[in-house]
Amino acid sequence: MDGAKLQDFIDRYNDAWNAHDVDAILAMHTEDSVFENHVTGDLNVGREQIGAAIRGIFSVFPDLSFEGRRQYIREDLVVQEWTARGTHKGAMTRGGVKVEPTGRTVEYKGMDVIPIRDGLVARKDVYSDSITLLRQLGLTEIS
Repeated sequence: MDGAKLQDFIDRYNDAWNAHDVDAILAMHTEDSVFENHVTGDLNVGREQIGAAIRGIFSVFPDLSFEGRRQYIREDLVVQEWTARGTHKGAMTRGGVKVEPTGRTVEYKGMDVIPIRDGLVARKDVYSDSITLLRQLGLTEIS
């Protein structure tokens, strides 16, 4: 996929995330796509597992939004940095630590590495600042 088409594709993909449109997000993934959060250790393979993971994210932060900071687009590859914001309204587990809903608003940074195959997302590798997230939720010590 060339630069202009890839830019359009990733813009639509990011818009679907901000709209919480799980069906649209999944339609942009290959059948065997991988969604891996390298900070939490969560690994999801295939649209069904990825959909469940994304729905889980949106249940924890129902108003979650992403603001792009930088994008690096090459043939069949997108690397993007973002800032996430949301209100913690659902229970979550991060690094083995279960955190009940706090109602707190969080803001943390992260990055995606997204290889494209046949015009669709083949992988989404996520690296996010979970330490900042957990601190904002009131956890001052992480063992």
